[in-house]
Amino acid sequence: WIWHKDQVLEPFDLIVLPGGFSYGDYLRPGAIARFSPIMKAIVKYANAGGRVLGICNGFQILVESGLLPGALRRNASQKFICKYVHLRVESNQTPYTSRCEKNAVLKIPVAHADGGYFVEPETLKALEDQDRIILRYSDAAGRSDATTNPNGSVGQIAGVANAEKNVLGMMPHPERCADPLWPDRDGRYIFDSLIHSS
Repeated sequence: WIWHKDQVLEPFDLIVLPGGFSYGDYLRPGAIARFSPIMKAIVKYANAGGRVLGICNGFQILVESGLLPGALRRNASQKFICKYVHLRVESNQTPYTSRCEKNAVLKIPVAHADGGYFVEPETLKALEDQDRIILRYSDAAGRSDATTNPNGSVGQIAGVANAEKNVLGMMPHPERCADPLWPDRDGRYIFDSLIHSS
């Protein structure tokens, strides 16, 4: 693991910014964590092509640090959500989804109060045009619309990548459903993709 006060990164194959409530989510989620000393090194690492996966609060930190566009807002319900959701794989052209079929549906849990992803319409169009929307909330059959959206994210977006696709932010928690002993293990597709990607 890397300590938030560190300023130098060792050579890594992947950096994961996990979920949690960094700095108590004061001000807004991820807003204070982006000023942690290690973040300068992580931004430099990502800009040089290093792989960075932000999960939940990690996604919020990536947005606050400028590695991903947009903002994460309070859930439309104004309530904390903790449940399994379905996700449709929009793109498998990333190291995080390369072992998934395009349009495959994954069942992965969410647990957040501030997961409503927001970008302006012109940014949303750019994300769509550049194949940077990686995961969308859907139903079990892969239908994606406002009724399948747990938090009010624009375009039902659950995961988005940077232009180079080496940085992925996602609100769902694949690490919570990847163990072989658990009944639901769709999170393993994310990690299997990382293991097998070049």
